[in-house]
Amino acid sequence: MPIAVLAVAVTIAASVFLSSDSSAAAPVQRVRVVNEFPHDPSSFCQGLVVHKGNLIEGTGHYNQSRLMQVDLETGKPSVNVPLPGEIFGEGVTVWKDTIIQLTWRNGYLITYNADTFERTGTVRLRSIDSSLREGWGITHDGTHLIISDGSPILRFVNPETFQAVRRLRVTDGRRAVSKLNELEFVNGEIFANVWYSDRIARIDPETGRVIGWLELKPLRPRGLSREAALNGIAWDAASKRLFVTGKNWPTLYEIEF
Repeated sequence: MPIAVLAVAVTIAASVFLSSDSSAAAPVQRVRVVNEFPHDPSSFCQGLVVHKGNLIEGTGHYNQSRLMQVDLETGKPSVNVPLPGEIFGEGVTVWKDTIIQLTWRNGYLITYNADTFERTGTVRLRSIDSSLREGWGITHDGTHLIISDGSPILRFVNPETFQAVRRLRVTDGRRAVSKLNELEFVNGEIFANVWYSDRIARIDPETGRVIGWLELKPLRPRGLSREAALNGIAWDAASKRLFVTGKNWPTLYEIEF
């Protein structure tokens, strides 16, 4: 084999080896802003999802938590359901005709009719998994609900029985990734906000490996406190549009990468 060809072959083999090395940290990608939309800066965003073309948002803080249907163009709610003052709202997803909203330390999740936003019931977190103490983020992959609790563990849950069927530990190289927060299932991957981070983790749902990070630091508004973290991912599968925002951010972004 000629030396030049041999060198190319060695280089390709080395790059393939490195890319498949599970101990290597995942690469970081920049994103491009496609559109900007208004977002209510009083909304401490904890959950974001698109359902039938409508944006549904859940917010947090005691005495301030809400479940809303929000007009994308204006940022104003067409439906606004306040939660009782003792509830701290967290992540939101829609399974078939049911909205599911997590609570943080209240010990249960809340279900609503997706058409009327009428509250239909509650499910204790410990009945899902005896070690589940807090609700942070929630999404689904078309078969199972996926729930985060701030740890490196994601729980896959039967949406009919609300029983955990699998646990997945999330890692970036050899490092466990904790503070997993708001979740969204996007094109076969789990996207996760990481509390206090300006990056979104792209997670392989089979292995738990972070296969990439989306860098959103340039989108973070200036002058906000550390608590106004990046949080809120919504994927519109019908139109292939990805939306992101943060807690008390004045803007919701449509991005691509």
